[in-house]
Amino acid sequence: MRILYIDIDTLRAGHLGCAGYHRNTTPNIDALAAEGVRFSNVYASDVPCLPSRTALITGMFGIRNGVANHGGMAADLRPQGAERSFFSGIAANSWASRFYWSGYHTASISSFPFRHSATWWNSGFMESMNLMRGFGGERADQVLPGALRWLNDNAAQEDWFLHVHLWDPHTPYNTPEEYGNPFEDDPAPAWHTEEVRAHNWPLAGPHSAQEPWGFKPDEWGPPPPRHPWNLSNMDEVKQTFDGYDTGIRYADDAVGTLLNMLADHGVLDDTAILVSSDHGEAFGELGVYADHQGADEATCHIPSVLRWPGIEPQVHEGLLYHLDMGATVVDLAGIDIPLGWDGRSVAEDVRTGNHSGRDYLVLSQGAWSVQRGVRWGDHLYLRTWHDGYHAAWNEEMLFDIAADPHETTDLADQSPSVLAEGQDQLLSWTDDQMTRSYSPVDPLKIVLAEGGPFHCKGHLPEYLERLEATDRSDAAAILRQRHPVDPTSTGLSGIPKDVLESLGVDD
Repeated sequence: MRILYIDIDTLRAGHLGCAGYHRNTTPNIDALAAEGVRFSNVYASDVPCLPSRTALITGMFGIRNGVANHGGMAADLRPQGAERSFFSGIAANSWASRFYWSGYHTASISSFPFRHSATWWNSGFMESMNLMRGFGGERADQVLPGALRWLNDNAAQEDWFLHVHLWDPHTPYNTPEEYGNPFEDDPAPAWHTEEVRAHNWPLAGPHSAQEPWGFKPDEWGPPPPRHPWNLSNMDEVKQTFDGYDTGIRYADDAVGTLLNMLADHGVLDDTAILVSSDHGEAFGELGVYADHQGADEATCHIPSVLRWPGIEPQVHEGLLYHLDMGATVVDLAGIDIPLGWDGRSVAEDVRTGNHSGRDYLVLSQGAWSVQRGVRWGDHLYLRTWHDGYHAAWNEEMLFDIAADPHETTDLADQSPSVLAEGQDQLLSWTDDQMTRSYSPVDPLKIVLAEGGPFHCKGHLPEYLERLEATDRSDAAAILRQRHPVDPTSTGLSGIPKDVLESLGVDD
């Protein structure tokens, strides 16, 4: 079997045409979906970039493999310990290794291992190629030459697995200016009204409406044309959506180019193709714009389209982790799934059309906030231990995702029985995972013990001044109360004692 995995960074599930989006963002992916399986409810178990791909390649939740952050101890795999054999269990049983041991020629074209010092991504890839120098800032036109060269040399061969990583929807939206704006005449999504913008405008937090670049408008220098200084009006809201969607369309063009190369070699119909992502992107949800900071619907819900020769076109609506997609691809290829994986195959589902899914999912974020979500039925429960300096985030939040997919109305006070259900599921899941973990400590506890999520450390003093200078003193007061000291390096300072105690961390 030939297998092509197209990994489009920061691709939000709802912004594909085949998912009902009103813009023509993904004609090539839509064509694949029409011939294959569109999994409509796939969620990344751990976000953002580093935790998500680490979970995928290891087949294990972050609470077990230890990776939950973008820095500190929880940005590295936990040692396997005394049970580690000549080959580590993680390396020997990685997603790519399953294909390598089965005789496949395995290759990855991605700057991800360089960007995040994630050498473990390479486990099982015979060729691991960082042919770009953008560290995640490269465009599709800079990725394609290496990918096309590899396909030109190998496409006609049997039994290969190729991973191609495209970054175009990731901020900053830097699609070449000459590409234009395919959506200039298309309105922004109807759900993001002026009422939504006005509600979000006074909110605090990195990548908020007044700071969509981080903790201040110019944190990374002057914005490119597709990413405004702030969202002070609806024209700037549209500009933000346009920049993101143009990045998606640019990546989709690259998908078409890769498919054409397979067709040129006469193997397109015989090649399995998976298109998916590492996480989504918020555009106003929980007050976040152009980033991925929660364990919520906007950040964790990702697209997954799988066209597999012999599998009938269908839409699979069951709740699944992205780890389940990895297990499904392995299973469809006739390869055994390791016993230690958390991913479960739904190969039988897509063969028979009798769809099922998980009863509930637990989602984790540790790089921008410290938060876990439980997604089940119509609902999403969020438990927050570090708010990432979003003053409007409550310790517990509850949303009806079916009726309110953009998380505008917190139902925690109105639905105590549903809230309790989410609490119980989170507690049960956490207890179960810790009995199977390589680490004796939940990695989110490590993030808190080191002073909080990587992307927030050191920013609070200056940000409090900015909040007060921009008529957001109330938010500044809340953050001062929650975070008496901003941790700039390591240690427990700045984390409330009751929060630490609730996680079992001693001050």
